[in-house]
Amino acid sequence: MSLQHLIISALVITLLGCGGNSAPVTSTPSDASTTPTTNTTAPAPPSLGTFTFTTTHNSRLADDVVMQVSGEQITGRSKNDASVTELVATFSVEHGQVYVGDTLQESGVTVNDFTAPVAYKVVGSDGTEVNYTVDLMRFTGLPIIYLNTAGNVSITSKDDYMDGNIRVEGGRSFPSIEQMDMEIRGRGNSTWEHPKKPYQMKLADKEAFLGMAEDKKWLFLAEYSDKTMLRNRMAFELGDLSSLAWTPDSEFAEVYLNGLYNGTYHITQKVEEDGDRVDLGDTGFLLEIDQPERLDADDVSFNTDRYLVNIKEPELVKDDAQYQYISTYVNEFEDTLFGANFADPTAGYAAYINVDSFVDWFLINEITKNVDAQWWSSIFFHVIPGEKINMGPLWDFDLSFGNVDYADSQYAQGWWVRENVWIDRLLDDPAFVARVKTRYAYFKSQQTNLLNQIDDYASYLQFAQAENDAKWQTLGEYVWPNPVVFDTHQQEVNHLKTWFTDRMTWLDGAIPNL
Repeated sequence: MSLQHLIISALVITLLGCGGNSAPVTSTPSDASTTPTTNTTAPAPPSLGTFTFTTTHNSRLADDVVMQVSGEQITGRSKNDASVTELVATFSVEHGQVYVGDTLQESGVTVNDFTAPVAYKVVGSDGTEVNYTVDLMRFTGLPIIYLNTAGNVSITSKDDYMDGNIRVEGGRSFPSIEQMDMEIRGRGNSTWEHPKKPYQMKLADKEAFLGMAEDKKWLFLAEYSDKTMLRNRMAFELGDLSSLAWTPDSEFAEVYLNGLYNGTYHITQKVEEDGDRVDLGDTGFLLEIDQPERLDADDVSFNTDRYLVNIKEPELVKDDAQYQYISTYVNEFEDTLFGANFADPTAGYAAYINVDSFVDWFLINEITKNVDAQWWSSIFFHVIPGEKINMGPLWDFDLSFGNVDYADSQYAQGWWVRENVWIDRLLDDPAFVARVKTRYAYFKSQQTNLLNQIDDYASYLQFAQAENDAKWQTLGEYVWPNPVVFDTHQQEVNHLKTWFTDRMTWLDGAIPNL
């Protein structure tokens, strides 16, 4: 059939379709000028539909990890400590091909390192690109420490080190440490009685552990009775704001002991002499107000009229020249402090002490109402011969911020550390009181920042606290010496914030009346 016949046939069919009584169809100018149109519909954009890490392709994972795709962010969390350096992703893609860098990705086949967020690119047939960020959190997001004792023997002694090794997988934010030798023993007093034990570790060589200044000795605080796990950390935050010579650095980490998960630990520097810790030079002394029942057999101590003072460093022989010097000097200070001319700026107590360090130590311990700082223990001070006594460093705040049921330090209202006899006497001097008032105003100005830091740390520990509680099951249970018990970590955190706020409110009214 010719083209002309085809056109005519089509016209006839059109006319018949209009019905026999229809008026003739009249062409319009537009009909005459009509030309074929081009389809301008854009192709569908390339995209990732689903994204999963399956146990089929990743045998070390505890469960399949189904990632959440929200816009161009793909997020999820693995439920155990399995390495994420060599994982295979299973994904669905529409209208394109998937790349990481220049490497074409095959679902269920290609291996990538997900330690840090990974940039995925989906390229459409027309060259259109859509970029995604795949952010997989390993376990709780904290660094992971693997401790192993020789023969997997349990750590039962606070006195004797046992041999072992350690390996650290720092994850995104901390340096990793290849396996190295270490020694480890228990530590603590009341904290040692809890099921979750604290430890002291000594590395074979100095190491910048979790990014902190290199050293050999590191402490693993269990934070068992402090269910927020934040009281020591927040005291250190106050110390970082202060004029104290040194405050311990610390980081949180997950700890596996002899292959088994042992919970979340607060890893801290040890209070000891070191150029990067308590700097005593070649001749200085680190001292602690302590109790007779807490002394070890090899401890050397002396008494003032009011306190027992334990010489923590250096190791010395009782009654030798160093012993005579430091015991005499501290007693002279105390005698002067309680003497008739104690407030004399030249001949009084100020000749013996760094006053600013006493002011800041007092305020931090009073703000937190640290139960032990009234007179019991962990009251550290240090001195280099020829220089003045410095209070600090800060230590042992798990029973602060109201976390105690056997003393009035439980309550946000009322004085506590003011009753420390040295502090009480210093407050008899108007010049010391004036410094306290000025410094309190400074700490008060930091209140909002400190509350925000509590929230930040609580968010940081969101998954860690849940795993720790699954192991030790302390939430909702009384743990000595908790004054209150809450069912969730967030409720514990809220109580800490409320107590701190109430404490500052009370001090706002009390400090001006000193």
